[in-house]
Amino acid sequence: MAGMFDNIAGTYDLLNHLLSLNIDKYWRNKAITFLDLKDSGKILDLATGTGDLAIAAMKLDPESITGIDISREMMAIGETKVKKLNMSGKISFIYAPAEKIPFENEYFSAVISAFGIRNFSGLKMSLLESFRVLKPGGVICILEFSKPRFYLIRQLYFIYFRWILPFAGGLVSGNRKAYTYLPESVSSFPEGEEFISHLCEAGFRNCSFKTLSGGIATVYRGVKS
Repeated sequence: MAGMFDNIAGTYDLLNHLLSLNIDKYWRNKAITFLDLKDSGKILDLATGTGDLAIAAMKLDPESITGIDISREMMAIGETKVKKLNMSGKISFIYAPAEKIPFENEYFSAVISAFGIRNFSGLKMSLLESFRVLKPGGVICILEFSKPRFYLIRQLYFIYFRWILPFAGGLVSGNRKAYTYLPESVSSFPEGEEFISHLCEAGFRNCSFKTLSGGIATVYRGVKS
């Protein structure tokens, strides 16, 4: 998995923005708003990739943001972006899996993640680890792709995801397999109430979710009580 993301790191941001018509930026901003964090403190960004969600979270004026990922190439691009934005003093990157977070108990005020959790090898363990490193009252906020509910949007969505995206993504990145994997991973991800049940099983309370852009993406929120 890390190798696949390392291979497409150089074109990842370009394709994200191009193939989503820049809507991915709107989704990240909505996720940060949905986070509704009272104490910004220290924030952990799981599967940070090139750091776009961490950068978006800077509007909360946190004490610090730590991004973890298993793709060193993606984080290297993130570090370059953060440096150009003069955010290096606030945002840092660490190589680590979400299933084994290298921080002590109750360290963070929030755990965030965008379009990464469906790639985790151990969903249950990553949520348990997120719960462990959160302070009491801390919030988890997950942004992930989902399947539209309305018939017409759903049909157009599947045509785009199964045919157009793999072709365009493969053409630009040179790795068609990575962009064929994307719709497959979205299809198998437990969305909506099913994902909420995973959050509750990990110990989170007051869990809720909000669909975005007709259900193409969904943002989830839970609290460590």
